[in-house]
Amino acid sequence: MSGYSGYARVRLLDELSVVSHRYVASYALFNQAVADHLGLHPTDLQCLNLLTLEPGPVTTGRVAQLTGLTTGSATRLVDRLERAGYVRRERDAADRRKVLVATVPERIAEFRRMWERLGGDRSALFEGLEEEELAAIVGHMRRTVQFSGEQVARLRSGRVRDPGNGGPEGSVSARPGRTP
Repeated sequence: MSGYSGYARVRLLDELSVVSHRYVASYALFNQAVADHLGLHPTDLQCLNLLTLEPGPVTTGRVAQLTGLTTGSATRLVDRLERAGYVRRERDAADRRKVLVATVPERIAEFRRMWERLGGDRSALFEGLEEEELAAIVGHMRRTVQFSGEQVARLRSGRVRDPGNGGPEGSVSARPGRTP
């Protein structure tokens, strides 16, 4: 348990909220700059990141799951990544009816080298931290990924109430031209 209580804890939680918002915004801007540099859309870049974490080639349906896109949009995303040379489509050896999306190793190696040039030695960010502190960061990031996934699902299902619209729980205010 922490040594913080009362006011000090509230201040730290407030600071964490502000820093978290700044972190998300700075990462979005960084992601946009990297995507621009590579001639990709930011969503394409994030998909490419996610594909490098998969154990092997995936279906376009899996790309849709990873990105939250419809299968049609995922197909167009794969088309763009294929034109850029980062992925290729190949037949599944076990089921020739299936088409898999595979990353192109040479292009992924270039992609990783670019990240290394940008990030330098990212492990330097964690120098001086004890194993318990690193474990706390990893735990926080895992919980954040889980929480974000749950919130994305809520938003996409329309289960987010907009208190300003006076509607029942589960109602949403959609953006113009969009339906919940």
